[in-house]
Amino acid sequence: MLSRQKLIAAAAIIAVAATCPAVAAPEFQTPAPVAYLQDLSSGAILYSKDADRRMPPASMAKMMTVYVAFQMIKSGELKLDTKFPVRPETWRAWHSQGSTMFLSSGENVSVEDLLKGIVTLSGNDACVVLAEGISGTESAFTERMNRAAAKLGLSNSHFGTANGWPDNGVTYVTARDLAKLASATIQDYPDLYKRFYSLRSFTWGKTLGGEKPIDQANRDPLLGRVSGADGLKTGHTDEAGFGFTGSAQQNGRRLVMVLAGLGTSGQRAEESVKFMEWGFRAWQAKPILAKGKQIETAEVQLGTSNKVGLVAPSDLSATVPAGTAGEMRLTVSYDGPIKAPIKAGQHIADLVVVTPGMPAERLPLVAANDVPQAGFFGRAWAGLMSLFGA
Repeated sequence: MLSRQKLIAAAAIIAVAATCPAVAAPEFQTPAPVAYLQDLSSGAILYSKDADRRMPPASMAKMMTVYVAFQMIKSGELKLDTKFPVRPETWRAWHSQGSTMFLSSGENVSVEDLLKGIVTLSGNDACVVLAEGISGTESAFTERMNRAAAKLGLSNSHFGTANGWPDNGVTYVTARDLAKLASATIQDYPDLYKRFYSLRSFTWGKTLGGEKPIDQANRDPLLGRVSGADGLKTGHTDEAGFGFTGSAQQNGRRLVMVLAGLGTSGQRAEESVKFMEWGFRAWQAKPILAKGKQIETAEVQLGTSNKVGLVAPSDLSATVPAGTAGEMRLTVSYDGPIKAPIKAGQHIADLVVVTPGMPAERLPLVAANDVPQAGFFGRAWAGLMSLFGA
C-alpha cells in the first residue's frame, strides 16, 4: 500500500480571496503550566502548551469512569435504574475524603443518581460505589478503565483509581489524552452526555441534623458564563493543582479545552472562561465541502470497480484565524490502492487543508458507495495485469 496524494484546485470547491493576505495565528497567554484547545468541528489544534506532559488528573479521572459507564449503558450491559449498595467499608473510607455526594452507609443508589453524583458533585464516594457495583472491586473496575483507555488511544494515560485520588503516581494523564477522552464522550454518547454533564446542581443526602437536603452546585466554571458550555469536569488536589477539562458549542463549532496546574479555583474559573472565549472569538470556521459532495476518487484493488468516489461525511470546515481570507491548499491523501470490499460511508481518505502560517488540518473523506470484492476471475485478471504494470 502506497500513500497517494492528489492536489485539489481550491477555487473549484471554495470561494477564496487570493488578494487578501493570510492572518497570523492569534496569540494567547495563560499562567497555566499545561493548556490545550481543539476545535472538534475541524480537528484543528488551536493551542498546545506542554500537552503531552504526564500529570496527575485529580477528579478529571472521573471522566474515564463515566465513559466506561456510558459504554455499558449503551450496550445494554448496565441500566440506569439498577441500584448498588453503599458498603459500610466504602462509606468509612470515603464519606469525608475530598468531594462527596454525602451517601449513607447501607443505602441503595441507582446508577443514574451515582452518575449525577460523580459528574455534578465530583463525589469520590459515588465513584467507588459505582466501580464496586459494576466490577466487584475498584481495582477490577480500573482494569476496565485501562482497557477502554487503550482502545481510545490514550497512550499516555493510566488509571489506578476510579476517582483520581492521589496514588503515588500510578494514575496519570496528559492534556491531549484528556481532550481525546472528552471528545470521545461527546461524540460516542451524545444523549448520555447531554443528560448528565450540564446539570447546574444536584441534591442528595441530608445535613447532620437530618432536617435539610444537601444541594450542591456543579463546579464547571463555564456553565452560565460561556454561551453553549455543557461540560465536563474539574479536578483539584495539592499535587495536581486546579485543573479543568471543558467543552462548549457555538454556531456549529465545538471546542474542547484542558487547563491544569493552576493555583486557585478562582484562577481556574477566570482562565477557563478566557481560554474558551478566545477560542471562539479569535478563530473562525471556513466552509470547505458540503455533506455528500464528491471531491475526488480513490483507486480500488480487487474490486468490481477500480475507483470509488470520495465524499464528505458531514459539512466540512477548516478552522482559521478570524479575518483570514487567503488561499488554501487542499490535498486528498489515502493509502492505496484501497482493497475491496469497501462499504459506503467507510473512512478511507483525508482532505488535508493547509492555510499559510498554520499547521495542516486533516478532514475525513468516506466512500461514496459500496465496492464489492471482485469474483475469482476478476481477481485473477487484476493480478495478471499488475504483473505487466497495467
